[in-house]
Order: sequence, then C-alpha cells, then structure tokens
Amino acid sequence: MARFKLFIEYEGTRYSGWQIQKNANTIQGKLFEAAEKIFSNEKFDIQGSSRTDAGVHALCQVAHLDVKTTLTPEIIKIKFNDELPSDINILEVIKTDTSFHARYKAKARSYIYQISKRRTAFGKSFVWWIKDNLDFKKMKNASKLFIGMHDFKSFAEKDNQEKSTKVMIESIQMKEIENMILIRIVGSHFLWKQVRRMVGVLVEIGRGKLNENDLKYFLENESKEPAKYTAPPSGLFLEKVLYENDKIDENLVPLIKI
Repeated sequence: MARFKLFIEYEGTRYSGWQIQKNANTIQGKLFEAAEKIFSNEKFDIQGSSRTDAGVHALCQVAHLDVKTTLTPEIIKIKFNDELPSDINILEVIKTDTSFHARYKAKARSYIYQISKRRTAFGKSFVWWIKDNLDFKKMKNASKLFIGMHDFKSFAEKDNQEKSTKVMIESIQMKEIENMILIRIVGSHFLWKQVRRMVGVLVEIGRGKLNENDLKYFLENESKEPAKYTAPPSGLFLEKVLYENDKIDENLVPLIKI
C-alpha cells in the first residue's frame, strides 16, 4: 500500500467541518466519496492534519491517502478534482514515505482571521463584519499575552476531546489594512473553537469591554467568559500546516479584496 500527501483548499461555508460524521456534510466525507469512485476495488484511508470547525476554510489543508494503486500522483489529483464539488480542490498530490503522518508529523499550524470594518456585499462568507470601532493598538498589545505555552481550558469546549488543554502559541501577527484587520496565529495545535475565542476576546478588548487583565485572568483561571465571545467561523482560514523545516511567509495580506 502506498501513501500520498494531499494538499487541499476548500471553502468551509457548506460543511460541518473537516472530520467525517454520520448524517453530516464534511470535507473528509466528500474526499471519501470521491475516493470510493476512484479506487472502487481497493481499501483506502484519508487522514487530515487539522480538524477544522464547521464553516472554517482552508488555504492549504494537508492529508495523507493510503491506497494500493498504480495511478500517478498527477492522475490521482485530476481524478479527485473531477469528482469533488467546486468548493473543494486538490492543489497537489505527492507520493511520500509511509512514515509520514499528516497530523502527527506536523510541527505547527497557522491560521488567519479576517475582520471587516465595513459591510461587504461580496465577502460575507470570508470575514467577520464588526460595526463598532475597534482600538487596533489595544488589540495588538493584548495579543502578545497569548504567546508562549498556556493552558487554554477557558478557550476550549467543555466536551473537548484532547488529552491536554495546553497549547504552545509560537507567534501572533496583526495588521490593519484599509477596511480590514488581519490576525495570524501560529501554534503547535489548536483546540476546538480556540482560535475563534482568542479572536473574540481580542475584539472585546478592541471594543473596550474587556482589557488585558481580563485576558490574563482567562489564561490563568478557568472561565466560561471566552465562550460568549466566540467569533463566527466565516473569517477563519487554516493557512498552512508546517512540517520539519517549513516556514511562514511573513507578508500578511487580505485573502479577499473588499
């Protein structure tokens, strides 16, 4: 059985997240449906690097495919894209070693969140439009408190399935460009809804309803407060999954023009 590395982009608006679920429309589910047609007489498995939430997008999700086949990587890519809906696209397929694992070999994940400061007719599915004026400087200064190893139990769901709620945040980059605020968060991994709650708390700080001391409290104590500020999934993108020697492009630009 051979192993292939898949690079995938998708618009998550119509989907209940990455992970396959019964009676739910998911990205992994659509990949399985396509694979069943492509490899009709073979057993296969597809595992992703990150379980993105419902409605969250991916610029480059990584998965691995195990299957016995004589098809070349390029033909596998073409056949998948012929079967997949238009909002899921295989960017590249590479044959890899069986020791590679999309999730367990990943060193970090990078997410970008897009906030729009104006109402937009075209980008609603890809931004969070906030009517209130936000103090960008306060948000940027507060964001630095997230960097490092912290227990994010206040930012996790009660039914969090991870063994630990500790996460290493490697970096946070924030940029204000015309009508948009961009937030890039790079971490070892992320808990369910963690990024959206981090963004939500920063927005409340920008609104002046919370401050840095509140954020410190959430990081040092268990609190239900961050759940109230969960940002919508529309503005969140899995930007990149980083493996050994991978780097992030420091240039942070809007993913859509509004």
